[in-house]
Amino acid sequence: MRYGLTVYGTTYGMGIHPQSGIKPITPIELMDITESYGLEGIEIPYPILKEHDLDEVADYARSKGMFVNIAASGYDPESLKEALLLAKRVGAVTVRTVVGGAKFGGDRRHMAGTWKPFLDHILTSFQVVAETAEQTGVNLAVENHQDLASEELLWLCETIGSDRFGINLDTGNPLATAEEPNDFFRRVAPYVKNVHLKDYYMYWYEEGYRLVRSPLGQGVIDFPELLRIFSVAAPQVTMSVEHGALEARNVRVLEEDYWTEYPERSARQLTRLLRYVHDHAKATGDWRTPFEKGESPAAIVTYEQSQMNTALAYLKTLIREFRDHENLVKS
Repeated sequence: MRYGLTVYGTTYGMGIHPQSGIKPITPIELMDITESYGLEGIEIPYPILKEHDLDEVADYARSKGMFVNIAASGYDPESLKEALLLAKRVGAVTVRTVVGGAKFGGDRRHMAGTWKPFLDHILTSFQVVAETAEQTGVNLAVENHQDLASEELLWLCETIGSDRFGINLDTGNPLATAEEPNDFFRRVAPYVKNVHLKDYYMYWYEEGYRLVRSPLGQGVIDFPELLRIFSVAAPQVTMSVEHGALEARNVRVLEEDYWTEYPERSARQLTRLLRYVHDHAKATGDWRTPFEKGESPAAIVTYEQSQMNTALAYLKTLIREFRDHENLVKS
């Protein structure tokens, strides 16, 4: 397993958020920051990457020994084929994409009666694009972006049946589709091509629970168990730090209409989810980020960097302990 950095946990500091007032980071600058953090690769947005010299990016990544992943979006075949071809030029491992449909927090109410046709449409698109992924040798990975549940991700992977098509696992997002995270990790692990390391605080509220961004290791996700799962199921997978959005995500699991267009779930699955929330969610407290409080861009940048520093300290300790344990077992 190799560990890198995305731009999405520091969208103000890296100039990704339109209100930041900062020029967007370049691929070279992202690699330099990543190296300073002691990490091993980057995930760069496709629109940013294609504005720069691809040969220069590829050469710089090789000189640093870094992996490159590309963050694309959507399910338009031609756009994704273009991203895969560009990915091959820079030596990228994986192109990640998101399909949407559901709103954040796993909300499918507006998709009543149309969710299955939507899934069929994205399946057809991905079947076409998977051929290009195989030709280029670059993975295409669809993310659980608070939209697709594990049942649907597995259906896509099993139906497409390509070694170059798989899943981009966001570790915090199983909670948005009402799934216990470790169960989710185990189910999808054989198909995962890339992982976004994300943590959340959870807060109860009258319709369910809120997901609020947290530094890695400070929230509810069991990262030691995550590493144990992937050390067996996908030991070559890339993983990158990606803190959550600056806005809380409301997951309305206590409202009946939350379950509109969801797969049938067993009583055992729901019991495990609710036990997880019961054990981890906070009952009270100010859950708002500086962005939600209307603070200045400078204050938000400081907040992002503070969370990143905490996350990196935790991740480095976790990686060291995990690798020491693996070496002890092997010896």
